[in-house]
Amino acid sequence: MQLNELKRTSPNKSQKRVGRGGKRGKTSGRGTKGQKARAGHSIRPDVREKLKKLPKLRGRGIQGLYSIQDKPMVVNVSTLEQLFAAGDTVSPSTLVERGVLQVRRNTTPIVKILGTGEITKKVTISDCVVSASAKEKIVKAGGSVLA
Repeated sequence: MQLNELKRTSPNKSQKRVGRGGKRGKTSGRGTKGQKARAGHSIRPDVREKLKKLPKLRGRGIQGLYSIQDKPMVVNVSTLEQLFAAGDTVSPSTLVERGVLQVRRNTTPIVKILGTGEITKKVTISDCVVSASAKEKIVKAGGSVLA
């Protein structure tokens, strides 16, 4: 048997191979031109388009730079001069009793005493954070600061 003697098994089969990607020739049912006519085309789903347009959550947010730690309530030395007599003890609970501070969340607040103003009375400070200038003025007036 020689190559020129070979016969086709099915005489009805077309010799032309058309329509890669479809049943028909030329555009193979893809219409004409454009993104959808190209091989390997992909159009993103509509939902994904909308998701892509949403802003990304970056950073710490609108109030992200605010500290979550409780801030101390500020009381000046001049306020202690007005409200306390010589020899009194100043603590967060006594400041709440005198109406200088308010109780938040049913707990006595953290208190920081600052050095604005003058003090001449001898007072004892306890359970309060005291600034350096306030401590200097209290000790100069004869008072003491307990940790």
